[in-house]
Amino acid sequence: MISKKMAIDITADLDKRPIAKLVQEASRFESSVFFEYRDKKVNAKSIMGMMTFISIMNKATAAKEKIDIKINGNDEGEAMDAIVGFFS
Repeated sequence: MISKKMAIDITADLDKRPIAKLVQEASRFESSVFFEYRDKKVNAKSIMGMMTFISIMNKATAAKEKIDIKINGNDEGEAMDAIVGFFS
């Protein structure tokens, strides 16, 4: 398992389409991909879970805190690069 803390600046244009693209990106990999913030854990491969991601990101951005990206599996390095790249 690998993890990375990342500040993600969420803007008003992060709506269903970009969230769906993020789910598609995470789903390309065999590894499990999760975002964690405080006591919330969201599966990046679940569109319903990722809709929750928006409110979690808003809270993290407002608090100027980072989100944990946790990835576990055979292709975790490649998955982490893709997820981090998605937000770059």
